[in-house]
Amino acid sequence: MSSRSLKGPRDGVVDDAMKVASALGIRPGETFSVPPDTLTPYIGRDNERNVVTQLFSPLTLRSTTFSNRAWVSPMCQYSAVDGVVGPWHLVHLGGFATGGAGLVFAEASAINPEGRISVACPGLWNDEQVAAWRTVTDFVHSQSTKVGIQLAHAGRKASTMRPWDDHPIARVEEGGWEAVAPSAVAFDGYPVPRALSVAEIDVLVAEFADAAQRARSAGFDVLEIHAAHGYLLHQFLSPLSNLRDDEYGGSLENRSRFLLRVAKAVRARVGEQVPVFVRISASDYTPGGWDIAESVELAKMLREAGIDLIDVSSGGNVANAVIPIGPGYQVSFAHEIREVAQIPTAAVGLITEPAKAEQILHDGSADAVLLARAMLRNPRWALSAAETLGEHIVWPVQLERARTLRRN
Repeated sequence: MSSRSLKGPRDGVVDDAMKVASALGIRPGETFSVPPDTLTPYIGRDNERNVVTQLFSPLTLRSTTFSNRAWVSPMCQYSAVDGVVGPWHLVHLGGFATGGAGLVFAEASAINPEGRISVACPGLWNDEQVAAWRTVTDFVHSQSTKVGIQLAHAGRKASTMRPWDDHPIARVEEGGWEAVAPSAVAFDGYPVPRALSVAEIDVLVAEFADAAQRARSAGFDVLEIHAAHGYLLHQFLSPLSNLRDDEYGGSLENRSRFLLRVAKAVRARVGEQVPVFVRISASDYTPGGWDIAESVELAKMLREAGIDLIDVSSGGNVANAVIPIGPGYQVSFAHEIREVAQIPTAAVGLITEPAKAEQILHDGSADAVLLARAMLRNPRWALSAAETLGEHIVWPVQLERARTLRRN
């Protein structure tokens, strides 16, 4: 006898075992036994439409081709020790690699110890960190998946504890440090940071380039410069956090200078074949703050600096900003930047349904979609989305038995 646990039908498909169970009056969730000769191999529904979707079409940027446009967004895990990643990161990112995503992004990784968001965030400032990341990238590549990393400095939002700790700001004895920023203006609830000197900015530009080189040594295919969510480069962009009166403050050109220097330094260090992205917050959602008009102009400058794609997010620099959060709420920003600045974009923000992701690409709003919480809930979202959209894509051979869609 064969024992199976009856689950509900998936996508309207009911296999032979369920038919037998129904005939026997077995309810979903119960364990039942049936003679083996009553069961036939499950092959799933036919792919009769031969669908070709935008979501599962390849995208090539410089020398890198992504198998599809369903990408995993960088997500902080607060699980590194002295900036060194471990088994959690291998399993976390490895799960996405087995799930069919075209690109898996590792989380924001600091260019120096003081650039970490929290005491438990990873980094790329030494060889030990490179070796640890290499274990992760080797596995992701074994699944024929591309992997990227975010190069970051948290600025005035640095030196925190982990989100689940009982207090937000790390004390010195807990590994905390003095935060830096463009100006001595605190983020709400954080200590007042120290304003950076011009000489210190020069050092940070070099450290971004050094981290980019280490990222390549660690096996990353794509580099993303983090200039969003109220972290250091975003702090320089926004007039709400940048009150400088030197060449790094005041005009849009001046406020963009640091990021543009970083972009050019990273491009020069890694050469012409490596895709380099920049994540920006397209709006501070606050009067007098950074906005979509400035984001468009910045995107034009970044394109000229050799950046290949703008990863378009929003918010994070002002604690009390009123953000109109809803499904796809940032897509219009990605669309405007793509159309006006003439640079590829990725859309992110509460994109959860395959049909919505497909529509974003079909409408020309973005060239790829990035998912975060949806991927956390289901690391194999891309495999499931392909079946929902009727697209037959490559699965890991170990998971093939779970298909519900067969090739004609």
